[in-house]
Amino acid sequence: MHRRNLLLAGAAAALAFSPLPAFAANPAETFVSQNIQRGFDLLNDRSASAAERKTRFAAFVTGLTDVRRVALFLLGRHATAAAPADIDAYVAAYQDYAQAVYQSYFALYAGQSLRVIDSRERAPNDYVVRTSVTGGNSAALEIDFRVRTDGAKPVLVDLGVAGLWLAIAQRDEFGAVLAQSNGDVKALAAHLRARAAQYR
Repeated sequence: MHRRNLLLAGAAAALAFSPLPAFAANPAETFVSQNIQRGFDLLNDRSASAAERKTRFAAFVTGLTDVRRVALFLLGRHATAAAPADIDAYVAAYQDYAQAVYQSYFALYAGQSLRVIDSRERAPNDYVVRTSVTGGNSAALEIDFRVRTDGAKPVLVDLGVAGLWLAIAQRDEFGAVLAQSNGDVKALAAHLRARAAQYR
């Protein structure tokens, strides 16, 4: 489970490594394509130190994501039972955890490129954008980005590799922690802070 989560979470970093394609068919594809280029420029800014680039990239990626929506989805039914202050602390811990994972994986995709292939609309304003990552000594890797376009701006809500979706894998992991702690959201937040520290 841990290795699968790492693969999926690391895939988020891949959106930084490609020039823009010539055309995009819908807002979700445009969102992915434009942010690929922004991430590429950020990570290749040699005026900043490697540590600065890592920090900026982590903030950039989480800025593309509706962190609170994803975090609450991962809590499932426990989201309605916990105190608001505990929810806020958990969301903050989840964001720190996600940033730590992105920071640890961005270097794995250096020199690779990502190309938008196509997209499909799962439901109104809910798209899956299919991409291909190539380069280095690895075979081409398909990464899918789930994008919502029903808010003030498009947001990334999930991503998948080879049919395995990050949010689903994390929900299983988080559910196991909650089951062991009798649904204690504070225990899950502590777990995430400990996991984040492992990546740094």
